[in-house]
Amino acid sequence: MNERKLGFWDVVAIGVGGMVGGGIFAVLGLTLSLSKGAAPISFLLAGMVALLTSYSYTKLSLRYPSEGGTVEFLVRAFGNNLFVSYLNTLLLASYIIMLALYSYAFGSYASALFFGAEIGLASKVFIVGILVIFGLINALGAYVSGKSEDVMVALKVGILVFFVAIGFFTGDLSRISPENWARLTNVLTGGFVIFLAYEGFELIANSSHDIHDPQRVLSKAYYVSVSVVILLYVLVSVVAAINLTPEEVIKYKDYALAVAAKPALGRLGFILIGVAALLSTASAINATLYGSSRITYLIAKFGELPKSLKDPIWRGATEGLFLIVVTSAVFALLADLENISTAGSIGFLLIFTSVNVANFLLRKETKSNAFLGILSVLSTSLATIILITYDLRSSPQSLKGTAFVLLGTLIFEVAYRTLSGIRLKAYVDWKLKEVEEEFERREEHIKALTDVIRQIFPDARVEVEEHAPHVRLHVITSQKPGKEEEIEGEIKRRSGLRKHHTFHIRIYRTER
Repeated sequence: MNERKLGFWDVVAIGVGGMVGGGIFAVLGLTLSLSKGAAPISFLLAGMVALLTSYSYTKLSLRYPSEGGTVEFLVRAFGNNLFVSYLNTLLLASYIIMLALYSYAFGSYASALFFGAEIGLASKVFIVGILVIFGLINALGAYVSGKSEDVMVALKVGILVFFVAIGFFTGDLSRISPENWARLTNVLTGGFVIFLAYEGFELIANSSHDIHDPQRVLSKAYYVSVSVVILLYVLVSVVAAINLTPEEVIKYKDYALAVAAKPALGRLGFILIGVAALLSTASAINATLYGSSRITYLIAKFGELPKSLKDPIWRGATEGLFLIVVTSAVFALLADLENISTAGSIGFLLIFTSVNVANFLLRKETKSNAFLGILSVLSTSLATIILITYDLRSSPQSLKGTAFVLLGTLIFEVAYRTLSGIRLKAYVDWKLKEVEEEFERREEHIKALTDVIRQIFPDARVEVEEHAPHVRLHVITSQKPGKEEEIEGEIKRRSGLRKHHTFHIRIYRTER
């Protein structure tokens, strides 16, 4: 039986669902307070940085299809050393911050929705409650299927599009005119503080090995998902900016988007956006707990992904879930929203800068454009520098949480390596190792595949196209091929290919 592979729209849903998870609901008010009428420019700027970084992820995902995703790419470029181990720990900490941000947003919106205002104690109860609920669900082995994720993404995006369509008719467009823009430094910082809202497209990398025909699907899926979210965020920020006064932004900063829906739809709009926020943040918490945070935890504990990772639940994952839930709750309860956003944004900017550097160093392997590679590195590096510089000048206390995360993860990683003796393996995903081994034997496999193809289609002409580690065989035949996926599976089975490989067969029918 062939395992179901992900198609283009499945992959786009992963990317869009990962990004539209809660960040836009949580930090929109913060960006409006910093950038004022230029908030849409801030979102566009952050989106351009995300788009450049998605170029690096696209190239690396195609060359190194691995469930290890980000960490695998770093190992390939820098080796399995202390530096990469530290980045893996920092990535785990950044996911925890993201969970804290999502749960914080959930608490703010839930309190406002149920009690009409943000009540401190109620928000804290909701924060802890949502983390515990999804921690328990994941501990029982629950997961969100691909189709349900498609529905969740469609629902979240649909509500936001509806909000945009209605909100344009009630807002004051003069509020986004240049005279109402903040200073350039504030506009830049407004974009980089909310960069966390674009975090999530890298989740596509973790599923690259499960994508049908990744050579055709991956690059389009990355760029389409990021571009769709850029457009959505810019439109949402425009509508929010023209419907909120500066006083409302300051007063309702933690749930500004719901308040922005009131002029168009009244209490219904507030409820509608509140429900969308709860749905988005809850699904993001669930996906993050089950997905990437669990993977980075397992890599940290074992130095690689165990072969039992596909099991419904696994003891390491359960242990990791408990620690991640508790730590996320502590961050959400003790750190304010700005500190969480700054620490999360800087953490991911450092990770993404490292990935961009990795792609540049591996540009011959990934067939990357050197100019775009340098531009990607410069964009995330500049974003990091500007964000840190601004916070040093205007809000140095917001960097305390960031310093705690950066230094704390480094100290923890050094101590953990010393006491446990755990080291990252040469391949954090054993499946990628098999892929590389199969590609090394590609001449042998191409011959075996061609022999089987000609047994099925005696008149076939086979053309080979290689893009390491992917090999595509174009089969041109005058015979009716039948169901292509079934024929492809039969050819691969009879040729003796191992399960984890990157050989793809396309069948074209031509007249004699």
